[in-house]
Amino acid sequence: MISKERQASALQRFAAANPQLLEEIAGLSAHEQQQQIEWAFEDAAQEQGLEPWELTLQLIAGSDAELQAMRLEVHREVAEALGMEWEEYCSINEIDDAAP
Repeated sequence: MISKERQASALQRFAAANPQLLEEIAGLSAHEQQQQIEWAFEDAAQEQGLEPWELTLQLIAGSDAELQAMRLEVHREVAEALGMEWEEYCSINEIDDAAP
């Protein structure tokens, strides 16, 4: 899945790209600020038609190729956790790159 380090990096980049959000939450405690950033992040993902993990990868990927590789990595981990064969998982989830 997505490591805590990757998630933290994505949230930092998201917050930095949204200075108005940071202004709005400046008076809150650090914990409350973090919650608000996470909620805004989830809302932004939903607005873009993405799962939060997908937005995370988009924010931390250095290139389109890296983004695709990270997506496949996450999907492979999910398939493994579910005990599914990679080809079956790809078929069910309509993933084009079924190469192991």
